[in-house]
Amino acid sequence: MKKVILILTVIVIALSCSRDDIVESTQEDNPTVTFSIPADFPSLNNAFNSNKPTKFGVELGEKLFHEKRFSGNNTISCASCHNPSLAFSDGKMQAVGIDDCIGFRNTPPLQNLAFMKFYNWDGNILELEKQPLVPIITHEEMNSSILEVIGKINGDFDYKVLFKKTFGDENITPERIYKSIAQYEYTLISADSKYDKVKRGEGEQFTIEEERGYQLFKLKCESCHATELFTDQSFRNVGFPLNKHPDEAGRARITGIETDYMAFRVPSLRNAEYTAPYGSFGQFPTLKSVLDYFDKGVLDAANLDPILKENGKRIPMTEEEKEAIIAFIKTLSDPKFVGK
Repeated sequence: MKKVILILTVIVIALSCSRDDIVESTQEDNPTVTFSIPADFPSLNNAFNSNKPTKFGVELGEKLFHEKRFSGNNTISCASCHNPSLAFSDGKMQAVGIDDCIGFRNTPPLQNLAFMKFYNWDGNILELEKQPLVPIITHEEMNSSILEVIGKINGDFDYKVLFKKTFGDENITPERIYKSIAQYEYTLISADSKYDKVKRGEGEQFTIEEERGYQLFKLKCESCHATELFTDQSFRNVGFPLNKHPDEAGRARITGIETDYMAFRVPSLRNAEYTAPYGSFGQFPTLKSVLDYFDKGVLDAANLDPILKENGKRIPMTEEEKEAIIAFIKTLSDPKFVGK
C-alpha cells in the first residue's frame, strides 16, 4: 500500500509541474549559423558582426516574422507584406496594413540584407535591428507598440522555450525581438539565379537574347544597378512620376537637404521578375513600363541624376533592346529563394 501511495505521489508531483518549470530546465546549445558570403558580394553591414545569426535566433526570428499579434488587431505580420513567394514583397502598388490602411510607399523586397548599407526607400534605417519597430508603431501598418506586442506573447509557452534557447532565459525584451528578426532576415540570401550559375560555370549558359541583354544592361543600366547586388546603394532622383502624398520627399525626408528631394535608394534587380509593381509607390506595373518610361523621357528636376541630365533626360532603347534587357533581368531570378 505504501508503495502505491509513493508512486501516486510521484505522479501527482510530475503532473503538477507547470510548463514554466519545464522551460526552466531546458538547456540547448545555440551555435552560430554557417554564413557563406557569395563571391564578389559587397562587405557585410557593420551591425552584422554584433548580431550573427544563431540556430535558435533564426528560428525565433522567423516565428516572430510571421506573428500576427504584432498588429493592433492581430491580423498583420511582417510576412503579410513580405511574402516569401514574391521575394518578400507583396505584389501591391503600396503596402496595405491594419484595417486595409494604405501606406504611401511600395513594399521593398527583402533579400541580401546583410550586405545593405541602408534600409527602406529613403535609407532612414542603418541597422537592420532597428527596422522592426517602424512597422509596429506606424498607424498605416501595424498600429501597435512593442510593449503591447510583448504583453500578447509573454505568456506563450513556445516563445518562452525559444527565447530561453536563444538568449539563455525566457525574458522577452524589445531588443531581443529586434535582434531575432534581424538574424532571420540576415539569412535571406539570394545568389543562386541563372546569372549566378553562369558566372560560377555550373553548366548554365545565357541564350543569345540574354547575352545581348547583358551587354546592353552594362551599357545602359549598370551605372546605377552595379555590384553583385545589382544596386550601387546610392540615392538618386531619376525623374519618376511623383508621389503626391504630402509626406513624401524621398531621401530629403530624412536629411532635410534640398538636393535629396525625391531621391530614392536604387533598388536591387535581383528577383525583379517576382516583385512587380515597381517604383517607390508602385508607379510601374511591369518591367517593360519602366524601360518605356526611361526611353520616352523622365521628369526634369533641379537634382535630376547627372547621368540622365547629360543624356537629354532619357535612356534611349529600341523595342528589341528592351526585350533583351528584360530577358537578362529575368536571369537574376532565384526560384529556390522564392520556393519555386
